[in-house]
Amino acid sequence: MTENIDQFAFEKLNVWKNTHELIREIYKVTNTFPGGERYFLINQIRRAAISVTSNIAGGSSRMTSKDQAHFANLAYGSLLEMLSQLYIVNDSKYISNDTLMELKKKTSEISNQLNALRNSRIYR
Repeated sequence: MTENIDQFAFEKLNVWKNTHELIREIYKVTNTFPGGERYFLINQIRRAAISVTSNIAGGSSRMTSKDQAHFANLAYGSLLEMLSQLYIVNDSKYISNDTLMELKKKTSEISNQLNALRNSRIYR
């Protein structure tokens, strides 16, 4: 028998869903990196990507709009950290220009969603 478990607020957000999907892609891409990068670039990129979803989830639990907006800002910062690191791995030829541009496009879409989320909390 399957239990009917309610969703948490963050699970209903498209920005969280899209970032969760991006993390899957980040894991897939970083699995192709040389083993020597396992504890540096791979770890850094994955942590930054995971931080985005973590901050979205954390912000959804906050009681005030100001706190919710703050967590959206933190998520945005982590998203840009991840993108900056992707440029480094592109320079190192671990990912192609096409892969970088595909991930950048998704990052841009998520950044727009995060800004909209932040603004919806600020101007409540």
